[in-house]
Amino acid sequence: MNRRRTALLSLTGLLATALTALPAAPAGADEVEQVRNGTFDTGTDPWWASPDVTAGPSDGRLCADVPGGTTNRWDAAVGQNDITLVKGESYRFSFSATGSPAGHVVRAIVGLSVEPYDTYYEVSPQLSVSGDTYSYTFTSPVDTARAQVGFQLGGSADPWRFCMDDVSLLGGVAPEPYEPDTGPRVRVNQVGYLPAGPKNATLVTDATERLPWQLKNAGGQVVRQGWTVPRGVDGSSGENVHSVDFGAHRERGTGYTLVVDGETSRPFDIDASAYERLRLDAAKYYYTQRSGTEIRDDLRPGYGRPAGHVGVTPNQGDGEVPCQPGVCDYTLDVTGGWYDAGDHGKYVVNGGISTWEVLSTYERARHARTGRADRLGDGTLNIPESGNKVPDILDEARWELEFLLKMQVPEGEPLAGMAHHKIHDEQWTGLPLLPSDDPQKRELHPPTTAATLNLAATAAQAARLYRSYDKEFAATTLAAARKAWTAALAHPDLLADPDDGIGGGAYPDDTVADEFYWAAAELYLTTGERQFKDHVLNSPVHTADIFGPLGFDWSRTAAAGRLDLATVPNRLPGRDTVRASVVKGADGYLATLKAHPYGMPYAPAGNVYDWGSSHQVLNNAVVLATAYDLTGAAKYRDGALQSMDYILGRNALNMSYVTGYGEANAHNQHSRWYARQLDPNLPNPPAGTLSGGPNSSIQDPFAQSKLQGCVGQFCFIDDIQSWSTNEHTINWNAALTRMASFVADQG
Repeated sequence: MNRRRTALLSLTGLLATALTALPAAPAGADEVEQVRNGTFDTGTDPWWASPDVTAGPSDGRLCADVPGGTTNRWDAAVGQNDITLVKGESYRFSFSATGSPAGHVVRAIVGLSVEPYDTYYEVSPQLSVSGDTYSYTFTSPVDTARAQVGFQLGGSADPWRFCMDDVSLLGGVAPEPYEPDTGPRVRVNQVGYLPAGPKNATLVTDATERLPWQLKNAGGQVVRQGWTVPRGVDGSSGENVHSVDFGAHRERGTGYTLVVDGETSRPFDIDASAYERLRLDAAKYYYTQRSGTEIRDDLRPGYGRPAGHVGVTPNQGDGEVPCQPGVCDYTLDVTGGWYDAGDHGKYVVNGGISTWEVLSTYERARHARTGRADRLGDGTLNIPESGNKVPDILDEARWELEFLLKMQVPEGEPLAGMAHHKIHDEQWTGLPLLPSDDPQKRELHPPTTAATLNLAATAAQAARLYRSYDKEFAATTLAAARKAWTAALAHPDLLADPDDGIGGGAYPDDTVADEFYWAAAELYLTTGERQFKDHVLNSPVHTADIFGPLGFDWSRTAAAGRLDLATVPNRLPGRDTVRASVVKGADGYLATLKAHPYGMPYAPAGNVYDWGSSHQVLNNAVVLATAYDLTGAAKYRDGALQSMDYILGRNALNMSYVTGYGEANAHNQHSRWYARQLDPNLPNPPAGTLSGGPNSSIQDPFAQSKLQGCVGQFCFIDDIQSWSTNEHTINWNAALTRMASFVADQG
């Protein structure tokens, strides 16, 4: 199932492109040049320039004088129209270019020359810094005779001069083979193992018999040795692998390596301190996702930016947002909240599960035997609210909660009490694009039952957690939860349109029995009232087996209710059965983990990895961690700890999926403002940002051009254009926040 998007080929800026410079392939008989007069030997015809750009021939090149003071890249441009593209055909786009003064960034595109001006390929080199000659390959996602080659030059405060030559778009070239750099064949958790926790690694090898291994400290001394365990061919990677267990070594230290089969692993620590950092970094991610407020550079050096969507030009703002035509005749102030992912949309269904898991990180820390709520307390996240005597993690969650409350249909209107499904741009925007530079009209989308129940569940949970800090806010959230519950009962089948995917993700969900169960559970846990208890007990979800291979997610929310009923103090009849069901689910995940050569509680049918697989691994680990909290049995604790190994490098790609953690880590996640890969003036995602990870469906054109035929774990590429394998989202980071906090507590 697609996580969130439909109808995406029209998305400007999501392109089938390789951004790494490639050597020119030899010309073949079928290669056809699409650009006319790319060497400017006969002047500049048929090239055009935007009205504010003065362009002409100069020493056999086209040179353009670009005015200063423009805002957007597309405010100043040169290009050529009437280019033909053939769907599925590979092209090599090459050119030479210089800028004076040096260092300017140019956005080179191949796209549609007429509305809606879709972009099929883009690259943004920094002239005279990344070199003067550029060559890239991409695969066209469309058939068209109305494409253009363009060079977008705007966005500079000062005027400058751009010159280019040898512009070529050569069709019929061979696709560039993609071979991921997987580094040493010994795959370890590159961040660290707990001294008293499990320590496992995976070796990729042709050997079928056991092999000797050595654990070396930072000084190169052998401190432990043993033999590998052959595991045969791993179906999730297609590789022959062995397992290595060095859990008997418990001495703390940094810079350990594992040596086996002539290979030396990437370095790692045996220490818990990295998880104390990750606990906070994963939660700090949310501050730079905030909408409607300036992000302060003194709090997040390198990530400061103006407030987005507050009505300051070019934004149209979120203060008076209308509905899509025909949906309603009112406007709502829906400022605030977290941007959902790499785009500028805000979604109640994904905001709901994200808020629940962030709040549950704190709630678990309050109730569990190993919980350390003080480690998430006031001042820990370095946010504007730090110092207000409220735990920072509650302050951060409140930023999203207040937005969710604003999405409720007001009194006196049809569907009063329901929640609008989402709010986002009328059309997709390209990237990079800061939130403050988004010029698109914003729209409210129809209310849905799923969104309304997400609001009911999270607002009810909030009421019990904020009660001791802000009674008025707690009362407000509980009142909103009750109103949403009543509205959902009256409108139980208002479902999101799966085709409503222009300008933002559709987030369709055709089953809401799980959302009803979750909302009733949270309302019961907060109020103890019979109506909610009865709904929980009478729901078929209450006794269903809900802990499937893919784990819980925004569209599968029953586990949220079940986990909270098992762990938050309450008097529900049959609670022991509820707790036993969680332990049974954990037993299933533990069996999966033990059978998996990479030691993870995730084995989807046919090794078809789902969108956001990395956070599904983590959410299955949450079930293991909860079983440990319920029983105290070390096997569940160890299973939860071992699950983190996959996320942090013990995987087929030998890559940590968390930015800033591990020697080789994902850091080019799809994003409009963490977009350093496209614009060196912008940052990479902040440390502690989780990538979505392998996705067998590879829905985006870039992944399709690189990963055709990929197997399980290899369906991933760390590139900003691969939104189906390498985006970041608030719900994925919520899973990381919760598990990092659990692991830190075990240290």
